[in-house]
Amino acid sequence: MARIKETPIGEPLRLAVLASGRGTNLQAIIDACAPGGPLDGVAEVAVVISDRRSAMALERARQHGIATVVLRPRDFPDRSAHDHAVACALEQHGARLICLAGYMRLFQPAFIRAHAGRIINVHPALLPAFPGLDVQRQALEHGVKVTGCTVHFVDEGTDTGPIIIQRSVAVAEDDTVETLSSRILAEEHLAYIEAIRLYAAGRLVIEGRRVRVTCAAGTSGAS
Repeated sequence: MARIKETPIGEPLRLAVLASGRGTNLQAIIDACAPGGPLDGVAEVAVVISDRRSAMALERARQHGIATVVLRPRDFPDRSAHDHAVACALEQHGARLICLAGYMRLFQPAFIRAHAGRIINVHPALLPAFPGLDVQRQALEHGVKVTGCTVHFVDEGTDTGPIIIQRSVAVAEDDTVETLSSRILAEEHLAYIEAIRLYAAGRLVIEGRRVRVTCAAGTSGAS
């Protein structure tokens, strides 16, 4: 059993958000951390890291005065060197929670083990169904009636880590990949913010493959 330590009193949880593309989940987190938002005083985005110089997520960060770091894999001799550079950036900016938000790089097992219990990801399906890529199309092709999103801790597998939160989305008969993706994305924003809030409060306990949400930090009850 592993309990996630709560954020020290009076100190917001410092987040590193890793993104490769548009950064819509990043924007939702930034907005939630703003005055009056659900993460106001609870968390703050300390740095945004991307593997692509053209990622819109970087511009979103700059517009809000958030530090950015670009670490392109091509600029490093191998994956281990790239992972080490990411780890150095995390340490430099004092990040305590690593939030993957459309980040298209896979970390090596050594990086995952070194940051165990400190990396979370959002996936646009109800895991363990439809891991990997192009999941909304998979859901439509399989004819599922309900899909959704999952926020989970990252382990050494692909979308296999312990699940923190899931939110469901009904699939309409006339849904396309685009319409379904849009509705799922709205739920991703809500789920990610709630997961960060619970993490910051020290209310997440990892028990094997399960994540238990306690009533409050230091208690044993479940909510």
